[in-house]
Amino acid sequence: MKQDFPGRHCDRKKEVFQIELNFPVFNLMTILITVVGWGIIAYIAIRIYRKQTVKPKIWKIMIVLFAGLFTFSFHWVLIGTLLRIPLLPLGVWVLYFILKRKEGRWETYRKFAWLGFLGNFIFLALTLLAIPLQQLVYPDNPSTYISNIENASVIHIHPSAEEQILNKESLLNQMETMKEAAIMGGEWYEETFAYGEENIVNERFPYQLIELSPRWGSGISAIIYIEEDGKGLLITTPEKQLYLRSEESLLKGGE
Repeated sequence: MKQDFPGRHCDRKKEVFQIELNFPVFNLMTILITVVGWGIIAYIAIRIYRKQTVKPKIWKIMIVLFAGLFTFSFHWVLIGTLLRIPLLPLGVWVLYFILKRKEGRWETYRKFAWLGFLGNFIFLALTLLAIPLQQLVYPDNPSTYISNIENASVIHIHPSAEEQILNKESLLNQMETMKEAAIMGGEWYEETFAYGEENIVNERFPYQLIELSPRWGSGISAIIYIEEDGKGLLITTPEKQLYLRSEESLLKGGE
């Protein structure tokens, strides 16, 4: 279940997250699915073309293929991946009513139209195959979300944050030894709104990691918060949150 980040400044952080998601993210699996999928469609289309007596123009075949892709579909999210399941061949139906007006035209393009509709199932199958491959190549660990920290730094996102800077050496050394911990949403919420004598709201994650890159080709867009003691990381993506703890602090006092 997706959990919202607890804290008084939750809404503001969500807005920052939405802005960050507007930047392009390179997703290797998506590109592979697109290239392989269209390669399969092109291969089948060439075989159909060679077997036909009447040879339609290539640019017209391409239009029919693209039109055949349009469907009424059911959308389903599986392990953070959006699956588009085709139900009704809307594009094929439109092509039929247009092409049947001239004798023989529908028969010429019929197989290409249905190939376009079949293309939806080809892309669906490739997407399903890519899910375990994505998890194998880009496992759910810190090194996937934090790959390049050459220009990484820490910013304060709450007035309670003390002056700190990122300890890059500590982060690199502990990347593979961090342990996942439970997200205590209820307890954190109560701590956040536990007012003291000075009426100051506590913030459990007053720091944010910036200017870092995820692993190449992962397609991941995440915001990473650092806990007040410097030993906790809260990794937030559009699909989920991951809370990790380290043995030593990832921060050191600033000048």
